[in-house]
Amino acid sequence: MLRFKEVALRGSVALASVLLATPMIARADHCAAPAEAAGGPANAHTRYVETHLQPAIIKKGDKPSSLAQRMQQYAVPGLSVAVIHDGKLAWARGWGVRDIASCAPVTPDTDFQAASISKVVTAMLALRMVEEGKIGLDKNINDALRSWKLPVDQNLAPNGVTLRQLLSHTAGIGMHGFQGYKPGDPLPTTVQILDGLPPANTKPVRSVLPAGAQFEYSGGGYVITQLALSDVGGLPFADLAQREVLGPLGMTHTAFSMPPSPAIQANMALGHANGSLLPDKYVVTPELAPAGLWTTAGDLARLLLDLQASAAGKAGHRLSPGMTHTMMTPVKDNWGLGVAVYPQGTPRFMHDGVNPGFDAFMVASTGKGDGVVALANGGDGRRLIGEVVRAIATDYGMTDIAVPSTEEKAISLAELSKAAGHFIGGDLDVMIEARPDGLYANAGAPVPERLVTLSPTRFRAESIGVTVEYANDFSSMTMIEGAPPMKLVRVPAKPPGNQAN
Repeated sequence: MLRFKEVALRGSVALASVLLATPMIARADHCAAPAEAAGGPANAHTRYVETHLQPAIIKKGDKPSSLAQRMQQYAVPGLSVAVIHDGKLAWARGWGVRDIASCAPVTPDTDFQAASISKVVTAMLALRMVEEGKIGLDKNINDALRSWKLPVDQNLAPNGVTLRQLLSHTAGIGMHGFQGYKPGDPLPTTVQILDGLPPANTKPVRSVLPAGAQFEYSGGGYVITQLALSDVGGLPFADLAQREVLGPLGMTHTAFSMPPSPAIQANMALGHANGSLLPDKYVVTPELAPAGLWTTAGDLARLLLDLQASAAGKAGHRLSPGMTHTMMTPVKDNWGLGVAVYPQGTPRFMHDGVNPGFDAFMVASTGKGDGVVALANGGDGRRLIGEVVRAIATDYGMTDIAVPSTEEKAISLAELSKAAGHFIGGDLDVMIEARPDGLYANAGAPVPERLVTLSPTRFRAESIGVTVEYANDFSSMTMIEGAPPMKLVRVPAKPPGNQAN
C-alpha cells in the first residue's frame, strides 16, 4: 500500500524515526530455530544466502554476516525467498517463523501479504481482458464502468482517464495508498471506497492532477481498475483473477482474499513491528487490486516466469508477446503498465510492496531468465531483503539485479560538483550539494542525507538503502536499487532564499 514515501531520499529525520521505532534485537528469542528441513529444500545456493549477507557499502576487511544474525538484528521473524535462474524456478524456501506467538516455521507454502505487488497481477488481468476485447486500453474508463462512474473533472480530465493511464500511474488520480482495516471490522464495498463513504476510512478517489501529464503513484487508480474489470468481466475481481491468472499459472497458494480464507489461514505469516506481533496480527485490505494479495515467493516466481517467457516471444502464456512488450514499455519515466522497468543494462522489471507488518520485493530480467522474489513479515524487512537479494545476485552473477558489496570510492570535489543541483521527480523535490567529503541530499529534512560514492555517476543513501545512477550528462538520476526506478530530472536551481534549511 505505502510506496515511495518509505524509500525516497527523505533525510535523517525520517530515518531516525524508523530506527527509533525498530529495536535492533527482535523479541522472538523464545522461538527455537526451526529445523532446516521445515524451510524446504537446501543446497549450496541456499547455504550461501545463509552465510554471506553484506550491506551495499563495506569497509576493507568486513566479513559477511549470517542470515540468522541479520534476521535478529533487523527484527524479522520470517522470510520466504524464490530464485529464478536459466528460465526455471531454481529453488524456493523459507527461514524463521510465521509468527512469534506460535513459533511455527515458514515453509515454501507459507502465505505473506504481497502489498503493492498485487498491482502486477491486476495489470496482467487487465491486459488479458484487453486482448479478449472486453475492455479498451485507451478508452475512457467510464465506458467500462457500469456500477459506478468516475466523476468528470472538466479541468483535470475533461475526456476522462484511460486504463493505460490507471495502470501506469499517469491518470492523475489521488489516493497514494490505503491504511486497511482491523480483522472483524465492517468492510466497505468497492463503490464505498471510491466515494469515501462509511465504513470506508479514506477520502473519495478523484482526479487531482491533469490526466496523462505526469507520474503520480495511485492505489486509488487501481481500485477504479478493480471495479471496471469486475463490471466488464461479470464476476467479482478476486474470482476473475483466479480464473484468468492465478489458476492457470498454478499459483495454488495465492488469492485476493481479504480477510484471508481458511486455506490461507492454515499456513500464513502474521505481521510484526518493533519485534512484536501486530496487535491485530494483520490488516485487511478490501482494496484488492492495489494491495490485497496473499501469496508465496514460489507462486510469484511462477508469475515472473510466465512474463519472462512471453517477453522472450513465446506464445501460449497469459499475455501475448506483443502485449507483454506493451506492459514493459515505459509510459512515463521508468513505469510501464503495472511494473517498474529498468531498460538500461540488462532489461528487467520489478515491483515491491509494503503493508503494515509485511515487506515484499520481486525483480526479473526480460531476456536472461533470472529473477528473485523475497517476502518478509516485519521489522526492517526491506533492509534484510536488500541484503538477501544482493547475496543471491552475487552468488549467481546477476550483477544487474544487484551489484556486489563495495567499498566507498574517493573522487574529487570537481567531479562531485557535476552531480550537485536541484532534482524533481514523482513526489520528490531534492537538493543535492557537493562537499569535500561527498554528496548530500536534502528533501526538506533538517539534516541532509550523505550519499556514499560508488562511482563518478553512482551514489547510495546507505541509511535508507537506495542507490541512484546519474545520466552521463548529469541531467537526471534514477533509483536503480532499493526502490522502484523513479527518475528525478534536473531543474533550475532554487533561488537562495527558497532553499531548504
